[in-house]
Order: sequence, then C-alpha cells, then structure tokens
Amino acid sequence: MPPMLDVSDEVRAEIGDEEADRLLTGESAPGGYDCTSCRTPGDPRQERTSTVLFIGDETAVLAFAHATCLPSQVVKVTEEQLQGAVKSITGDTVDPEPQQAVLGVTSGLVLISGELHPALVVEPTAPIARPGTTTTGDDFLPLLVEQGFLPVHDLSAVPPVLHGWSVLLAMGQLHAVLQPSPSGGRPVAWWQAHQPLQVTDGWRAAAGKHQQVLMFAAPVGSIGRQPREDLLREALDQAAAGGRLVAAALPLAGT
Repeated sequence: MPPMLDVSDEVRAEIGDEEADRLLTGESAPGGYDCTSCRTPGDPRQERTSTVLFIGDETAVLAFAHATCLPSQVVKVTEEQLQGAVKSITGDTVDPEPQQAVLGVTSGLVLISGELHPALVVEPTAPIARPGTTTTGDDFLPLLVEQGFLPVHDLSAVPPVLHGWSVLLAMGQLHAVLQPSPSGGRPVAWWQAHQPLQVTDGWRAAAGKHQQVLMFAAPVGSIGRQPREDLLREALDQAAAGGRLVAAALPLAGT
C-alpha cells in the first residue's frame, strides 16, 4: 500500500516530478520518521504525512512531518541553520534589515480567558527608525500597525489573526517569524533566530492545540528580560495599559 504522503506543488517543483513520484509510490518514502515539528515518531503508512523541504544557500534537506503539525511546504533557511554549524551564542536575537537595532524575542505562555496561549514577545534593544529616515524617533509600533498588528490596551481577548504572517516552528524549535514577500512569492523572514530557539513542551503543545502563536511587540524599555512568565505577564499588562503594545495572532508554520 503506498504511503499517505502529501507533496505540495512547490515541493514537487523543487525536487522534480521523478523524485516526487518515487516518494508517493513508496519507493523512497521513509518507513518511519521523527516529525520535524513536534519531534514525536510518525509512520507514513499509518497517518497522513507532509513532505517539508528545507532549502539553504547551497543545500536542501527533505524532512517529514505529521500532516496535522505542518502542511507540505518549502522553507527557506540559512545555510548555517541547515548544516547545524552555528554554535550556541545567545540564540534569541538577530539583526533585522534595514534597521540596525537587535530584536529580543521571548517565548512564554499567556493566560487569556482562562486558556493558555503560546506567545512571542518582541522588543528591540534600541529605537527603530523608519527605513530611509535619519530621525531619532521610534517607529517600531507604527511600522507594525501598518503591517496589520493592532494596538492592545489589555490582555482580555485573543488578538485577531494576521493572515500572511506566520511563525515557523520546525524540528521542535522556533526558527522564524515570516511575513508576506513584497514580490508576492513565498514568505520571507521578518525575524530569524541565529540558532533555532528551544521552547518548552507546554509552549509547543499549546501551539499545536491552537495552531497559532500570539505575537506581542513593544518599544525598547517596555518589557525587559523577565525570568518568569508571571513577571512577563505583568510587564505585558503594564505596556498595554500604557499604550505601548501591539499584537496579532500568527498562524503556525507558514500556512
């Protein structure tokens, strides 16, 4: 019996019809695998399985995931991520372009209406100016509002879904926040980890349950590096009350 594999059109375009057909007939399909998203075992003969192609600058790796965790898709990553060559540094910051500030990203669980939701809190280390300007003002929140994020005045409700943006959770780790490509192609990284970030089992389980991640963003100095989730929530509440917080719900894994 052929495996229950999903090969998307974009994956087929990258690997070619011949290899795609070999996968679908079972000739080159795995007998079993560790899901590239949740890291638990999977069997394409027993459950629907997605083919996920990670493409670096020079190489590509074909991975497999439960169809309930990830759709079949092509994911652009850095060559360093693909090769696993980057050693652990801070692991949670990256220099976005064209801004020169560093974005600090913290993961945590946030309780809203009695239910835990996986969240990412983004705070730059310095004011972020609008690209092409030389002013010293901070346009971080206005830039995000222009992209569709909404101001949050309290954390009493889950923010609306921002379609086109997504959070890439792959190989059981947090890789990137993706945004729509200006050219209309596949999504591009708005934020990308130097090295994939570890998340807790509880965070990953909540992300799998909701199939989305709440992203909160605040200007420099609003949140800080909080060592506990209760302190993180307190800082979020204060930032929201002070009009210094925007948020959106981002679908999981680039869908």
